[in-house]
Amino acid sequence: MSNQQLTDTQSLMSTYNRFPIAIAKGKESFVWDTEGKRYLDYTSGIAVCNLGHAPDEVKEKVEQQLNQLWHCSNLYHIPQQEQLAEQLVKRSCFDQVFFCNSGAEANEAAIKFARKYSQKVKQQEAFEIVTFSQSFHGRTLAALSATAQEKIKTGFAPLVEGFRYLPYNDFEAIDQLANGKTCAVLLELVQGEGGVIPADKDWVEKLAETCKKEGLLLMVDEIQTGIGRTGTLFAYEQYGIEPDVITLAKGLGSGLPIGALLAKAEAAKAFDPGSHGSTFGGNPLVAAAGLATLETIEQYDILKTAQENGKYLKKQLEALKDKFNNQILSVRGKGLLLGLVTKTDAINIVNKAKEKNVLILTAGQNVVRILPPLTTDRTEMDMFISVMEEIFTTL
Repeated sequence: MSNQQLTDTQSLMSTYNRFPIAIAKGKESFVWDTEGKRYLDYTSGIAVCNLGHAPDEVKEKVEQQLNQLWHCSNLYHIPQQEQLAEQLVKRSCFDQVFFCNSGAEANEAAIKFARKYSQKVKQQEAFEIVTFSQSFHGRTLAALSATAQEKIKTGFAPLVEGFRYLPYNDFEAIDQLANGKTCAVLLELVQGEGGVIPADKDWVEKLAETCKKEGLLLMVDEIQTGIGRTGTLFAYEQYGIEPDVITLAKGLGSGLPIGALLAKAEAAKAFDPGSHGSTFGGNPLVAAAGLATLETIEQYDILKTAQENGKYLKKQLEALKDKFNNQILSVRGKGLLLGLVTKTDAINIVNKAKEKNVLILTAGQNVVRILPPLTTDRTEMDMFISVMEEIFTTL
């Protein structure tokens, strides 16, 4: 079927506004459609394929696991899962890990975790979680209730109670964190879906100090920022803080579905047998992919590559902004989670890029979101900048 013939089948619910492309193959920074047309993929599957498509090292370990065991109930020990947990703990400030299947599930686990910690460990009735304007924490009912974007919530009332929303990067708002009902704070250090907005470091440090003073759990949503996306394995490392909890997904499995909740030992007392669970979470196959992903990042010094690529690409985007300052208002983001704030609707730029065989995303009405693989090279980045220059020349 050609791209021109593509239509949404009546068998699928119409929950996506799909581009008229059917992706058939992917390798490194590129994907090919069913017509054989090649695209530079600077979406990385929405920050999932951090090592590029089908990285050989991960593929090899997954193929080995496919020949052994795909699934095993969490009623039994799963060596690959335990090894992955050990590696995540080794590389972070956390002590224990819970595995699930996605970012939304990881944030659902965090929401339950915060309430259980308050009631079981602290013996308090506090249940409220503070999140921030323009946040995005997932599509399940509690996760979208935590999300401070009205467009995400329309049609799903009544929402889950127990969430309070404060302005992001607002110092005065920090004084409103604790109100007697609050048990935790949940935030993104770079808001991805909300417009590629980084948190101010001083604001985050004050937020963390206040959480500690008031006895609130500090939970960081690293679904999109984690696994090297911002230049360090976890974004919190750049903010001089140690959260009580983080959530992970996206890049952890290099394309296989896996999510995780990481917590410090004291907080981890919240979860005991029967308090939470997942049938598929951390099964042998996805755990093998997660292990291989972390090993590859370390073996090939991918974090250094991501830092260098992030600096180079941001510098090129800044030069593009200077050249087209009547069209590009600002460049923002961290590492290889970057955004162009534009005067025109971002979807127009995304569509023009697609016509030139480059895939990018939006992050709201006027922000173009750019998510290259961490392993992209300068030739590819220059190709991308050249396409963007052609686009802005015609606007």
